[in-house]
Amino acid sequence: MTHTNKTNFIFIVADDLGYADLGCYGSRANTSPCLDQLASAGVRFTNGYANSPVCSPTRFALMTACYQYWVRGASEEPMAGNAHGSQELGLFPHLATLPGMLKDAGYHTALIGKWHLGFRPHFGPEKSGYMHHFGPMSGGVSYYSHNARGESSDLELDGQPYDEPGYLTDLLSNRAVDYVHQRAKETQPFFLSLHYTAPHWPWETRAQGGIDPEIANDISHLDGGNVETYQTMIREMDEGIGWVVQALKDTNQFDNTLIIFTSDNGGERFSDNWPLVGGKMDLTEGGIRVPYIAHWPEGLKQSAGQTSTQHCLTMDWSATILDIAGVQAAANQPLDGQSLLGNLHIPAHTVERPMFWRMKHRDQRAYRLGSWKYLKVDTYEYLFDIDTDARERANQAKRQPQRLRAMRAAYEAWNAQIPAVPDDARIGLVFSVADMPSR
Repeated sequence: MTHTNKTNFIFIVADDLGYADLGCYGSRANTSPCLDQLASAGVRFTNGYANSPVCSPTRFALMTACYQYWVRGASEEPMAGNAHGSQELGLFPHLATLPGMLKDAGYHTALIGKWHLGFRPHFGPEKSGYMHHFGPMSGGVSYYSHNARGESSDLELDGQPYDEPGYLTDLLSNRAVDYVHQRAKETQPFFLSLHYTAPHWPWETRAQGGIDPEIANDISHLDGGNVETYQTMIREMDEGIGWVVQALKDTNQFDNTLIIFTSDNGGERFSDNWPLVGGKMDLTEGGIRVPYIAHWPEGLKQSAGQTSTQHCLTMDWSATILDIAGVQAAANQPLDGQSLLGNLHIPAHTVERPMFWRMKHRDQRAYRLGSWKYLKVDTYEYLFDIDTDARERANQAKRQPQRLRAMRAAYEAWNAQIPAVPDDARIGLVFSVADMPSR
């Protein structure tokens, strides 16, 4: 059977990937030949940002195409064990979501990979618009035993506990391949969220066969790993993406499928964030700037192989998908995300995009407008010209007090419109902290 002329979507999200971990973003480790090829034939973004420097808050923004701060669960940085059994810490089923709106518009929707948006019985992928799900419910899980902090597997299949042997990255890739082949037999267009856990800890590769389960249940196992293992994990994820690409080609769905690739936040211990400073948990550039690759042969014929400097956030890509699919936002839940479709067609054309972040951890605040970024960490304020100072080393706060005041006021006006951080919000494990001078 053949598809309708509607575009298919595959939204691929890596976990804790650094800005420069891919060859097309400067890595010399040869970790990403497939993604590099997609970038060379698509559009690559150099000023793309995650909605948060930690996992689950970014995923709230991806799902709703709105700032994550509207949802209580996104105040957990990220959601952890205290979310089990909670009726508040998760993606509320009544909210309009990207997969839910696409489902209502006639798309088949699937999540293959990480959920991390709340636990049963109150939350789950099928409660928020996905028609099919395979993958872990928690944040970090073992790649072989598939457990989080307990002894049993954290995997689910369509709402039920499930497990099968194998290296998790490959299990996700193979499921995605099967999904692409299955959808080729139908006339219904599809939206596939392919959310890898790689290269998130524990650092395990295809060849390692897993670590001792008793060690996997102990937080001390996070001290393992090395750069070579981390880079191998990226390469194995890239290989799996290559399998999915080949499946699209084999089923004649490649040209009509928009593939978007990114990371949920900046890199962690073994990541390459060069030239950026900081990493996961930080609102410095290394914690929030991430790769974005868009590949769509049929839709990007005139812009293939180009680079864009357009500023964008995770939620903008969700809004873009809805725009391409011709789906209107729910009247009671207007989008904060802005469609990038015009920029995809003409990458050189950019528009000013104000972007805001906040983190309870160290009372961080950030606001970027044009080349300028206002940053607050603890009680210290900074003003950087990111276009000329990507490493955030030349604080212009004292040299440009008027600009500092204006950007602080704009941030405070935005912050006043959204819910305050709850007093009981928790901060997750900290692996990287901004190396900001205390002055």
